[in-house]
Amino acid sequence: MEESWRAGAKRPLVMASLVIVAYLSVEITGAVVSGSLALLADAAHTGSDVAALGLALLATWAAGKPHTAQRSFGYLRAEVLSALVNGTALLAIAVFIFVEAAQRIAAPPEVRGGIVSIVASGGLAANLVAAAILLRSSHQSLNIRGALYHVLGDAIGSAGAIVGGLLVLLAGWQWADPAVSIFIGLILVYGALKIVREATHVLLEGTPAHIPIAELRDDIESVNMVHGCHDLHTWTITSGYDALSAHVTVTDECPADCVRDVRGELGRMLRSKYGISHVTIQMERTDGDCEEEVHVPGLTSDLH
Repeated sequence: MEESWRAGAKRPLVMASLVIVAYLSVEITGAVVSGSLALLADAAHTGSDVAALGLALLATWAAGKPHTAQRSFGYLRAEVLSALVNGTALLAIAVFIFVEAAQRIAAPPEVRGGIVSIVASGGLAANLVAAAILLRSSHQSLNIRGALYHVLGDAIGSAGAIVGGLLVLLAGWQWADPAVSIFIGLILVYGALKIVREATHVLLEGTPAHIPIAELRDDIESVNMVHGCHDLHTWTITSGYDALSAHVTVTDECPADCVRDVRGELGRMLRSKYGISHVTIQMERTDGDCEEEVHVPGLTSDLH
């Protein structure tokens, strides 16, 4: 199932990239002609969108490559690395915007507000179209979600540039342009920190946010004939692909057939309730004897 939606994720990434690239040159030209930092910041963000979408597409392709003896999970983590790079790039762009905005607020340059508003309106439309294309697949992939944050942040930035351009045009407030650029920078920081935090959590093999580990342990230990559970670990390989390993102790009264039944029940519960795709359980008895370590039937990825 993971492979099917990952393959399907390439199409929205390509379509969104085409929309953003088509408008980027217009926005850069408008920023140069108008002298607007807000529009230049928005154009820089649009450029980062292009890079983010391209990187996300490259990561999606890499994640689909087969596993090898050296990389037993293949390149699935490429998607997470892509999201981390995208988030870091957003932070770097925000710092540049803040520095430039501070200088312009001290000495506001002449800005052509009408051009700013017109060009930013086109940018807003382009980003909303790209966001709509990505939205459907974003809940399944951290990688696509990172690209979506880029696009949505750019859309909000375009809206801010429209307002700034109108204030310059109608009220003559030249300071409004760098002020709006600071607003755009704050939006970038918010989205960047969110995606960096998520990606870092995955890379550090933290427990998936949607899996309550205490409840998971209770559910395992509530299965008939299970005496206890220890060395329980859950982590995310990549978006939509969670893994679990655990040692499960069964009572001494549980014969070999019973152990298989318990194992099957655990597998069904972990798959249906928690959506865990890759499970490894070592069955043990209370006297310390271990059953064979097994991958739960029906859950083991075809990578293994």
